[in-house]
Amino acid sequence: MAVEVQDRLTLDEFLGRPEIDESPAWELFDGMPLQKAMPGLQHSRLQGRLLSWINGLEGEFEAFPELRCSFGDRSIVPDIAIMPSEAIPLTETGDIASMGLMQAPPSLIEILSPGQSMTRVTRKLLYGLRHGTELAWLIDPAERVVLVFQCDRLPEEWPPQDLLPVLPGLSLELTPEGLFGWLR
Repeated sequence: MAVEVQDRLTLDEFLGRPEIDESPAWELFDGMPLQKAMPGLQHSRLQGRLLSWINGLEGEFEAFPELRCSFGDRSIVPDIAIMPSEAIPLTETGDIASMGLMQAPPSLIEILSPGQSMTRVTRKLLYGLRHGTELAWLIDPAERVVLVFQCDRLPEEWPPQDLLPVLPGLSLELTPEGLFGWLR
């Protein structure tokens, strides 16, 4: 049986491809372009509520859905990227830049969709942590579990009634129990 081997792409080659921003978006992972899983209703509800809550807080952070973040030799599109407002790239005229980030955002949130690989999503979060991300959440709606990844310790399953950790200066007070309550 013959197996077709696809050539690996560099980050620049990948970013030059016109189809990478089709829906669902494409990511570059170990030189291979991979299309993200299509989100389900639970995923969409959690993503929308988290974005509304974070962006509704007064403070110095902003949450972005499906923002392309290219760094190292990969290009990822996290479900939510959280950044300090002053770190948002601007054009020479002061408008928000139209391209994605060329760095790892300080905080990432991934929400598993049905059929999505837990291993691939975990590897994406670990890659971000190795390249500057400080904090990441992996939300599994089916299991009602939030795994918290921090750059200075092992991943932890977060207790349902405990406040989830956030970046310093972000006043989000949310527990896994409250998060999953949005699915009712």
